[in-house]
Amino acid sequence: MPWRAKLRRDKALLLMTLPAIVLLAAFGYAPMLGLVMAFQNYDLYDGFLHSPWAGLANFQQLFTDPAFWHAFVNTIVLFSVQLVLFFPVPIALAILLDSLLSRKLRSLIQSVVTLPHFFSWVLVITIFQQMLGGAGLIPGLLRQHGVKNPFDVMTTPGAFKFLVSAQLIWKEAGWSMIVFLAALAAISPTLYEAAAVDGAGRWRRIRHITLPGLKGITILLLILQLGYALTFGFEQMLIQRQAVGPGAAEVLTTFSYFQGIADGNFSYGAAAGLFLGVTSLILILAANKVAHLFGEDGLYGR
Repeated sequence: MPWRAKLRRDKALLLMTLPAIVLLAAFGYAPMLGLVMAFQNYDLYDGFLHSPWAGLANFQQLFTDPAFWHAFVNTIVLFSVQLVLFFPVPIALAILLDSLLSRKLRSLIQSVVTLPHFFSWVLVITIFQQMLGGAGLIPGLLRQHGVKNPFDVMTTPGAFKFLVSAQLIWKEAGWSMIVFLAALAAISPTLYEAAAVDGAGRWRRIRHITLPGLKGITILLLILQLGYALTFGFEQMLIQRQAVGPGAAEVLTTFSYFQGIADGNFSYGAAAGLFLGVTSLILILAANKVAHLFGEDGLYGR
């Protein structure tokens, strides 16, 4: 069929997707033109057309900057801790919730654990501050029971990686659980019935039926998570950076923000941003290749 005939046939569908395409082009691809600053000594008054070219000088400065490598290592550490602590929680919640017989109770619990997803990071961190901060509810109760100097989680750099992981779990675990609940619904009940007839207990059914049924979606979500390994948590880290110090909360996204916008060094910040984008793409492609080696489709087929 000629492309003109296909265009006439699918005109209604194309018109429906047009607003999304316009938004993606305006807010997704058009700002990428600003990455040319990474190769310039950008001046706000001269603009892109008249700012002098710097070649790879900004990247040479970036890769020899100890602050950049500190932010890089800190990003990897924080992401790894969050991934290890967060990723199993939605799977466990989905399995537990799927085992409930009462639909009303299941819907109630799902609504409660999903609700924090719609809270802003400002509200989430405020709630944690009111609960765990120096003047919060839990330290106040500990003081009433004789503990003179209770541990202040919100301002301790050493505990920061576990604090942000707890915040992420409370905020996003319920929302991420929905994907696994959908995957569990796709598993045939006859498999569980046959296993029960053969004498398999609950744990063996989970091990040999449930977990293999979640394998595909788990690998896909892991690939997507790795794509955000270097660009995660900007707002969460920025809000708490002053409380624990940049030594604990500085990540590559906040480094790029403070260097490029707060300090007015736009070219240096753009170079850091371009490094983030290219590295994230490489991580996604590498993770997808690993998924192919394990026999999964990943983001796209082999």
